Amino acid sequence: MDARAIIARLRRGKTPSRDELQWFAAGLANGQVSDAQAGAFAMAVCLNGLGEEGRVGLTEAMRDSGDVLKWDMPGPVLDKHSTGGVGDCVSLILAPALAACGVFVPMISGRGLGHTGGTLDKMESIPGVVAQISEEKLRAVTRKTGCAIVGATGRIAPADKRLYAIRDVTATVESVDLITASILSKKLAAGLEGLVLDVKVGSGAFMKTEDEARALATSLVNTANGAGCPTAALITDMDEPLAPVLGNALEVAICMEVLSGNPAAARRLHDLTVALGGRLLALAGEAEGEAEERVAEAISSGRAMTHFAAMVAELGGPPDMAEDWHTHLPKAPVVGDVVASQTGVISAIDGEALGLAVVAMGGGRRVETDRIDPAVGLTDVAPVGTRVNRGDPIAVIHARSEASAEATARAVQAAMTIGAKGETRPLIRERIG
Repeated sequence: MDARAIIARLRRGKTPSRDELQWFAAGLANGQVSDAQAGAFAMAVCLNGLGEEGRVGLTEAMRDSGDVLKWDMPGPVLDKHSTGGVGDCVSLILAPALAACGVFVPMISGRGLGHTGGTLDKMESIPGVVAQISEEKLRAVTRKTGCAIVGATGRIAPADKRLYAIRDVTATVESVDLITASILSKKLAAGLEGLVLDVKVGSGAFMKTEDEARALATSLVNTANGAGCPTAALITDMDEPLAPVLGNALEVAICMEVLSGNPAAARRLHDLTVALGGRLLALAGEAEGEAEERVAEAISSGRAMTHFAAMVAELGGPPDMAEDWHTHLPKAPVVGDVVASQTGVISAIDGEALGLAVVAMGGGRRVETDRIDPAVGLTDVAPVGTRVNRGDPIAVIHARSEASAEATARAVQAAMTIGAKGETRPLIRERIG
């Protein structure tokens, strides 16, 4: 095997064999493939593509470049992945709800990327929680509480970690083939028996059009199934925040409200969680309608909260999170309303702009070394279709300083269009697989 020969085949538009892709991924992990060769490989894939067979081959190769977990549990091992959006904190409700339904969920998650929040950052806004744990600890927490929302160890898909960093600096991030292999290599390394994908589309998502979202969802579903993991996807609306809240501790708080039996606190968040859970349980052999009812009951009954609180305690967080979560989550010192600049109906929300406003407050990272302020963000974001008078509140700011609050208020007003009418899009736009 030779990296130059593999790159040359790609450059000529030919797909490398599975053995060649396995060798190349191993070379990424052990250093036998240089940075220059990795960059050339990524560019060749970006320009010429891999095709369905090549996507499966690269995904399996990157999965196999490190540890692949195997489980012996008294129930199915399932998981969910979202492509990212604003106000998207489904994982914090779905994982414990599935655990309450007898599922085991080793949810390997990521940090904030661009304007979107990261599940690990949300978990770590809970005092004491350590989300970067060993494989041994992951197994113990998953077995004991039914779920573990944690970061990947260095031994999970190391080829992807290396290639992702190189793609970031070589303008090769936007390749469906490489995105597919990157997402799935980490998820499939967790040893899953089923996976549901939440592919976001709209102003607050990375995929702005339905064609882009459909192409990615189809690639992910076909590739994961080709690699032996039963998988389906929902294409879901992100033309407004999923929950009326943005910011790490604030999103944990809204999840705690829902887990406390108050779905009205974030109806869209609750309903999408139930739909994703039902689809995932259907992949494991249940009737989808009945499965949705089981997930909804796990939330409304408080059983999901019990599993979430147990997981938090096992990860080093407060032992009384279920009963006393209000006192544990950090709070910003400056809280104030953003008001409507005119009378009318909220007709559009630029979700990406809202997300970037929270990043500018300190609620996300501009560079990798930035430290996140878990307390800052937005709550009570008015949804599309809300009729407002000039001076009515359209969001509430939680900021570290008055100056930050004033700048954020201007950004929020600019991100929310007030017109003659507003139309809410369906929460679930399409089902794939």
